[in-house]
Amino acid sequence: MKVTFKLETFEGPLDLLLHLIDQAEVDIYDIPIKEITDQYLEYISAMQQLELEVTSEFLVMAATLLSIKSKMLLPKPPVIELEWDGMEEGEGEDPRAELVRKLIEYRKYKGIADHLRDKELERSLIYTREPEDLTPYVPKNVNPVEGIHVADLVWAFQKALRKMAERNRITKIRRDEISVKDRITEIVTLLDNRGGRVLFSKLLETGFNREDIVVTFLALLELMKMKKVQCYQHNRFEDIVIQAREDGEGIHGYTPDEISY
Repeated sequence: MKVTFKLETFEGPLDLLLHLIDQAEVDIYDIPIKEITDQYLEYISAMQQLELEVTSEFLVMAATLLSIKSKMLLPKPPVIELEWDGMEEGEGEDPRAELVRKLIEYRKYKGIADHLRDKELERSLIYTREPEDLTPYVPKNVNPVEGIHVADLVWAFQKALRKMAERNRITKIRRDEISVKDRITEIVTLLDNRGGRVLFSKLLETGFNREDIVVTFLALLELMKMKKVQCYQHNRFEDIVIQAREDGEGIHGYTPDEISY
């Protein structure tokens, strides 16, 4: 049976190496193998001084680091250019490449493990209720149309038809709509009765709907177009004053035939 020893916060040699790399703030793709190896050996030595059992995995990693360090110190073979494939003989793979691949893979799985650990902790805070036996609440298989014949359906249909025939008819009443022409006549009459001046708010009676307001606007614009009235305000945002024009015939010369509506 395989036993995993957890030494302080490190669960293995790769975990220790990642800690040393992060602590030194170096690029994992360009590891300073000499410094990292020295720090790793110092940690192993400290473990032995404290009489802690050092597993074989840590010793194997130490031997691997020393091997990589020795390869990095060896002089590189001369470069020979080959014309047939454009490659340079003597260029081998970086001795650290295999170690870098293992570290990157270990970091990926360690991140996934940390994420799953957080999810486990989050889920442990949720308490669920044990499932209960709901069999007594399950309705029995009962045929809802059991005992009903075709004659019963025909009788129900005829009864529904009789109800439809006896139902009182409701007459739909259509709302009377006023035309722009009629509205202009009403405004002219109102101006004539009030001495040729009226406030715009007086044109909008209580209960006017949207259509009535639109028709009133159109009627007022038509009267301005025919130069029968003029509109102005004494101050900003005050009520609009509608004044019958005194020049020309004004509203007294108005005839419904002048309207194009």
